[in-house]
Amino acid sequence: MSEAALSVDRLVVSYGTKRAVDHASFTAGYGAVTAIIGPNGAGKTSTLDVCTGVQEATSGTVRVLGQAPGQQASRVGTMLQSGGLYPTAKPLEWLQYLAKLYPAPADPRQCLEQVGIDPASKTTTRRLSGGEQQRVKLAAALLVKPVILFLDEPTVGLDPVARRSLLDTIAAMRAEGVAIVLTTHYLPDVEELADMVHVMSAGAIVASGTIGELIGTERSMQFRGPMHLDLASLMDALPSGYAVAETQPGRYAVTGEPTPATLAAITAWCAQHGVMATELRIGTGSLEELLTDEVGQ
Repeated sequence: MSEAALSVDRLVVSYGTKRAVDHASFTAGYGAVTAIIGPNGAGKTSTLDVCTGVQEATSGTVRVLGQAPGQQASRVGTMLQSGGLYPTAKPLEWLQYLAKLYPAPADPRQCLEQVGIDPASKTTTRRLSGGEQQRVKLAAALLVKPVILFLDEPTVGLDPVARRSLLDTIAAMRAEGVAIVLTTHYLPDVEELADMVHVMSAGAIVASGTIGELIGTERSMQFRGPMHLDLASLMDALPSGYAVAETQPGRYAVTGEPTPATLAAITAWCAQHGVMATELRIGTGSLEELLTDEVGQ
């Protein structure tokens, strides 16, 4: 499969005069976890609503498995943060009902077992714990044998054991080639799972990259400065074997083994070129710092 599982191009979603999504563009690949993070009101849920066919776009183009949203419903799994359960049904009863809506569903019993729910449970879904309800919703999303899976806050309310089980399930599906699109406020999930991260603020994508590109690696040095510095000149000032990139406007990463000599070379180059470098650090930052920084700009 050469094309992206999900392609979002200049998506706009407006509610009256309020623009919830503002020309957002990104893709999600097969066999990868693509995370969309941002504060409340950033536009994440509106974006997912369009991708899953719940909401129509005001403008822009969205393609899910190469077609318009909703056209490939039998191949798209969706796990919503709220809703998605029938309160008086037992887990197996609910999944057996949902399975009748699909042409070639997975075995409901196996889906429940996959997420750690006993198919023989006599407890109705409304009486399950919050974590158990989350797992039943994931099991329902697996009924379609998804090629792409949308997850909205999948680990909310889970205890550590249940969270680990769910993350392992997501990782296993990625290994099987499923495209997974994740939105969450729980950033440790993103740092553990995501292959690509898109940061949303006020409806726009304000930063994109791998975890390493966004917050650095253990073998890196980072600093902030004016945008679009002469990186070729900085490279000439460093020992061989180091790479320099402007990972975000005004945010720079020097990749290679951090040493006193390299740090001295960076600060000397900044002094020679009149660059006021700030936030010079060794190793990784955090997504929380990145999110606070990007949203606060």
